[in-house]
Amino acid sequence: MKDRGVAVIGAFKLLKAVVLVAAGLGALNLLHGGQAREIVEWAHLAPASRILQKAAARIIGLTERQLEAVAFATFAYAGIFLVEGAGLIARKRWAEWLTVIVTASFIPLEIYELAKHGGAGKILTLAINVAIVAYLAVRLRKRG
Repeated sequence: MKDRGVAVIGAFKLLKAVVLVAAGLGALNLLHGGQAREIVEWAHLAPASRILQKAAARIIGLTERQLEAVAFATFAYAGIFLVEGAGLIARKRWAEWLTVIVTASFIPLEIYELAKHGGAGKILTLAINVAIVAYLAVRLRKRG
C-alpha cells in the first residue's frame, strides 16, 4: 500500500534529525573552544536575529557540563528521529508505532510549554505533532 503521508512524515523526521545533529555539533564546538560571542555578533545581522540572540544568550550562560548534556540530548533525540524517519520511509509498521508513541509522549510537555510561554512556533509544533499522531493512529487502526 503506497502512502505518501508516511514518507513525508519520515522525511520530516529525518530533517529534524539533521537539525539536531547540527545543534549538537554546535554545542560541542562551543564546548571545545568555539566562539559564542561571534554567534551573538552574527545574530545581529541575521534575518531571524531575535531568535538567534535568545538562543545565543542561553548558550553563553551554560557551564561545560550543561553544554555536554545539551550535546548528548540533541544527539540522542536525533537518533530517535533517525530511526523513526528511516523506518517510516522503509514503510515499517514498527516505525509507525514508534512514531505514534514517541510523538504522543511529548504532547503533554508541548501543551505545558505552550501554556507557560505561548508563541506561534509552539502552536505550530503542537499542531504538527498532533496531526502526525492522529494520521498514523488512524492508519494503524485501519490496518488492524
